[in-house]
Parts: sequence; C-alpha cells; structure tokens
Amino acid sequence: MFTGIVQAVGIVRQASSYGRDRRLLIEPGALDLNGLRRGDSLAVEGCCLTLVSISADGFAVDVSDETSSLTTQGNLVAGDRVNLEQALTLGTALGGHLVSGHVDGIAEILWRRPSGRCERWRLRGPERLARYIAEKGSICLAGVSLTINAVAGVEFEVTLVPHTLQVTTLGARRPGERMNLEVDLIARYLERLLLGDAAASTGAEG
Repeated sequence: MFTGIVQAVGIVRQASSYGRDRRLLIEPGALDLNGLRRGDSLAVEGCCLTLVSISADGFAVDVSDETSSLTTQGNLVAGDRVNLEQALTLGTALGGHLVSGHVDGIAEILWRRPSGRCERWRLRGPERLARYIAEKGSICLAGVSLTINAVAGVEFEVTLVPHTLQVTTLGARRPGERMNLEVDLIARYLERLLLGDAAASTGAEG
C-alpha cells in the first residue's frame, strides 16, 4: 500500500528482456534504500513491484508480461526517469490517498496549461474506468496522488502545484504521453459491495 506522495525520482539504468518478462535496474536518486530488502514492495511510476536485488548501483525489479501489457512499465528504457515511493508503514503519514500500486489502466495527456503558478491538465482515461472518476475525487497518475477538478465523459482535469512539477517526473511530460492510472480503491470496493449477493454470480461486474 502507498500514498501517492513521490519520495524520489530514479533513473532506469538497464532494461533487460527475458523471454516475455523484463528486469529493470534502477538508480534510486534520493530514495534511501537503507532498511529495504529483497522481497519488499516499491512503487515505480505508481506500479507496485517487488525488489529482487539491491546493490551499490541501485535496485532491480522484475516486470511480468501481464504488467508490461497493462502499464507503461513495458515501454521503459535506459535513461527514463521514474517516480518512486516506498510502501507504507504503520507510522507513515497519509499525505495523499490510499494507493494499492495495482494500475487500472493508462491515461493520455491531452493538454497542459498555466493556471497561475500551477498547471491545469486534461487527460483521457479508459472508457471502462470512467465510472470511477469523480469530480473532487482522488486519482493516482504515474504514482502521484492528485485531486480531480472536472470530469467530462472519459476526460478529466487535474491541477498540479509547482512543487509536484519539480519533484516528480510530471514536469517533463508532454501532451500525447501516456501514464499509469489508478482509480480510488474505495470506489472499486464500494461498487462490488453494492452488488450484494449478485457479486457471486458469473459475469457480475466489478
């Protein structure tokens, strides 16, 4: 579990393919790896991955074919910058919102415009996720917790403050780029709960 508050920006130093799977070697930037060990979880661009090794060069994570096909992890190459966040502990301040690190889909940036010292962005999400995206609700984009300002069908808008643009990879994103998207997990579970006994039926949505 994570908060969507990015702790550091890392750099992909190596992306190796093993059949249909991949292994990424990532330089952690300012992220403190002390206390982390093999098997721990780490959010990379909002996607929960398992540490398979830690060395002086950084850390390595494996990306399955399933993960590559559903997220932007399959497109990462050496030199790419990635948002990083360690998993929550009981003493962690919940500054963003509850993020599982299980990416729901991909969002595309349509435009980004100045809004005072901030920026207003419009994005397009997958049609199947539109019902979970609500005005003033929470959303996680590339591992960053944001508040939804407006919704129009499959499109939605968010505002990014200068700090977020400076300390995450979002400041360098451009229209047309795609980002990992995770909807509010409470909305997903609430929908399933409202199905009641029908949730046990084959073909039930949720």
